[in-house]
Amino acid sequence: MVWGGISTCLRTPLYHVVGNLTGVRYQNEILQPLIVPALQAIGPRAILQDDNAPPHRSAAANTFIQLARVNRMLWPANSPDLNPIEHMWDELCRRVQQHHTPPANLGQLLQWLQHEWNGVPRAFICNLIHSMRQRYVECLAHNGGHTRY
Repeated sequence: MVWGGISTCLRTPLYHVVGNLTGVRYQNEILQPLIVPALQAIGPRAILQDDNAPPHRSAAANTFIQLARVNRMLWPANSPDLNPIEHMWDELCRRVQQHHTPPANLGQLLQWLQHEWNGVPRAFICNLIHSMRQRYVECLAHNGGHTRY
């Protein structure tokens, strides 16, 4: 599994998550070294959009987020996944499959993933993020049901 973050002005490096991601690991390996610096670089209006995955909502992560004064977008339980990062993962998968033969090993796959992650045009990412308002409008219009997103 890899983790990555995007915004209109930056993207984090991909982080290879080895094994199960716990709340403490999420705090120590992702929140502290990757998310907080990225949000600080964006500025005081930056908002973390994660999902309801158990490590993201763990006591350790919640405490750290409060202490670090991170603005976090809240998601209701069982909500549709409207996070633009899901479309970024789809794009990353397409790019790797399109430009590479099957990898010889995990190291090669991770290199290709990072290369393609860095190669996704900023305009593509900005379009994903700027489409958020329309995603919400369509989701509400469909009472949380299926949308074209």
